[in-house]
Amino acid sequence: MDLQTLYKKALNLEFLSVEEGLFLYENAPAADLMFIGNEIRKKNQPEENRNKVGWIIDRNVNITNVCIAQCEFCNFYRKPGASDAYITTLEEYDEKIKELKKLGGNQLLLQGGLHPKLGLDWYKKLFSDLKNMHPDIKLHALGPAEIHHIARISKTTYKDVLEQLIEAGLDSLPGAGAEILVDRVRKTVSRGKCTAQQWLDVMREAHKLNIVTSATMMFGHIETRRERMEHFVKLREVQAEKPDYSEGFTTFIPWPFQDEGTELNKKNGVKNTVTTDEYLRTFAMARIMMPNIKNMQASWLTTGKTAGQITLHGGANDFGSVMIEENVVSVAGADHSLNAKEIQEAIKEAGFIPAYRNQAYEYSE
Repeated sequence: MDLQTLYKKALNLEFLSVEEGLFLYENAPAADLMFIGNEIRKKNQPEENRNKVGWIIDRNVNITNVCIAQCEFCNFYRKPGASDAYITTLEEYDEKIKELKKLGGNQLLLQGGLHPKLGLDWYKKLFSDLKNMHPDIKLHALGPAEIHHIARISKTTYKDVLEQLIEAGLDSLPGAGAEILVDRVRKTVSRGKCTAQQWLDVMREAHKLNIVTSATMMFGHIETRRERMEHFVKLREVQAEKPDYSEGFTTFIPWPFQDEGTELNKKNGVKNTVTTDEYLRTFAMARIMMPNIKNMQASWLTTGKTAGQITLHGGANDFGSVMIEENVVSVAGADHSLNAKEIQEAIKEAGFIPAYRNQAYEYSE
């Protein structure tokens, strides 16, 4: 293998193998990877959008903090029966949605725990009630781990769960719970969640139903660099399988593990050692390894504004959300925050045009 041959393959949007990706990651200068990542970004966008960077206003609401997944990177969850366990009420949703609308947003990112008693009928009623209260609200809700859990306890299929949730009001499916899509890793960091194959199979069904989906990666804990490349390849393969009528994964969002107070840190001594260089290198490799995913989002929430801005020159074309009420990575040490005006200013400072979007990456300005 030599770098110039791999550079040409990447710029031609050819799929690199895990071994080729690992070789690039470990041997290519970060500047070269970022240049190629940026070129792939441009090739993935219509000419009129190449200088635009997307952003959105939405609100994170945790459906419940009760979860049996026991993820060792999560400080937020509570075991069933805990004194501070809760399920968000309709009255609380109503108040939160009204606050969101005052700030100009209309999307709820609903993240649930794997609650042992909340099945398909419960979620259908919740989504239906929310749509009845606020018909214009968009529900970007749950994720493959929750869909797998709901299907298991409701004794039905992924397809059936997704179809019924769509009918009840689901608008799009986040790529939450991917962590690293390698079971060696998942058995340690998220042993109570679905396997890598199950996560991917939920997304396959979602794409057949033409649901807008995203994909994620939490890195910088116990995974190897090779496993990061394997993660990219698995997502790329699912994207390549999608029907022609489906967008599949509309975006990919990678972020570094936040270690503060987590079981992974306290029990195993695992720390987030991801430097800005490593973050930029990993992000560029995501673009290079997954040229069939059009949009990629900088994670300023975990890396800070400056790193996020630099990422816009290394493959990112989205600056994410204002993230009203984020509760998981923030309680593990992610303390960066930007309001709507600051996000737009950050995008402009980096030399791009801020463009407000929806979850399907349709720009409205």
